[in-house]
Amino acid sequence: MLTYTIRRLLIIIPMLILASFLVFLGLELMPGDAVSFMADPETLANMDPAKLDAVREQLGLNAPFLVRYLRWLSGVLKGDFGYSLTSGVPIKQIVFQTLPATIELSLAALLFSTVLGTILGIVSALRRGRMTDNVLTVAGLLGMSVPQFFIGLVSLFVFAINLGWLPIGGRLRPGYESFIDRFPHLVLPAVVLGLALTAGVMRYARSSMLDVANKDFIKTARSKGLSEWRVNFIHGFRVAMTPVAILLGLRLPTLIGGSVVIEQVFQWPGIGNEFLSAIRGQNYPLVMMIAFFMVLATMVSSFLIDLVTALLDPRVRLS
Repeated sequence: MLTYTIRRLLIIIPMLILASFLVFLGLELMPGDAVSFMADPETLANMDPAKLDAVREQLGLNAPFLVRYLRWLSGVLKGDFGYSLTSGVPIKQIVFQTLPATIELSLAALLFSTVLGTILGIVSALRRGRMTDNVLTVAGLLGMSVPQFFIGLVSLFVFAINLGWLPIGGRLRPGYESFIDRFPHLVLPAVVLGLALTAGVMRYARSSMLDVANKDFIKTARSKGLSEWRVNFIHGFRVAMTPVAILLGLRLPTLIGGSVVIEQVFQWPGIGNEFLSAIRGQNYPLVMMIAFFMVLATMVSSFLIDLVTALLDPRVRLS
């Protein structure tokens, strides 16, 4: 088991380096640079090219691609994340200011989708082939198919503008600081972000429950005269939820990275909003660090899931 764990940990290192290199290469292939973004087109056209080159030289943008990448990688290994090219603010400060908001939104969406998706999946499995199952299956397909930004805009129009039940956007009103004060702002973005995951959890929970229903221990429990409630929820539910828990463990990093659209729609001050602004401005140090954290979170989550799976199933250690 120790060998398996060390091997999985060592695999993360080259994958992180490769992912960071590909992100850096993608930024290099984009037209323009941070200097072009900081000045409007008219000012940029009238500026002395020598001054522009001097600014690029000062920011280190004139160095060859590989040199800039190696400088960035060397800084990360030393714990120096650099500064934003557009604002001059330390990247550590930007990340630590915006990441809590995104984690809060992602955890709320994960909790909502887990509870609702699990309940609907179990109901669908227990009512297999009936009207309830068919309706939930169609609803699940719609939940995964309809774009999140569309659902977000419709929910804003209905619940925030027309009905006035919830705030239009943002995370917190001036003068309010507690979570209770933030909760009304959190409801709509968390629900919209969690809807697609709810559909996935529901389908996964349904399949797991149907698979467990055919196991020998379930048939044995029924043969002993146990009630259907005890058979399904005491014996079947616990086993069926194991793969669902693994799915949720893999989805949390995806939620953190995939909240960009929702943060834009609801003006949520998270890391996704900052990431999109950094890409538009070709602020490569900030883009690289946010992308690096997202990739690292996904890989660590995958590693932990593999570790738990290997502990539960010894056959995995041989692969």
